[in-house]
Amino acid sequence: MGAGFMADDTNDLVVLTTTLTEFEGAVIVGALEEEGIQAVEDGGFISGFKAEAPGGVRVVVRQVDADRAREVLRQIRENEGRVDWSKVDVGEPE
Repeated sequence: MGAGFMADDTNDLVVLTTTLTEFEGAVIVGALEEEGIQAVEDGGFISGFKAEAPGGVRVVVRQVDADRAREVLRQIRENEGRVDWSKVDVGEPE
């Protein structure tokens, strides 16, 4: 499993959601971590492949955090499209 979890935690992990892109998965992981919920992305390497096999990025959390993580995810999805990009630091142009 991804970095961030101890070996003992792997039996207590659950998939919170599956996203189509690594970017979307990273946004969710970042939001969860801001709320103190440990999360990782799993499967990002194959998400961009165009193949018959389904791909995707799984966002994984510990079972004990799952209910709270679902609430954070619900809030993220509720606020989708309401980003004030003038307040988002997207870095310097290259």
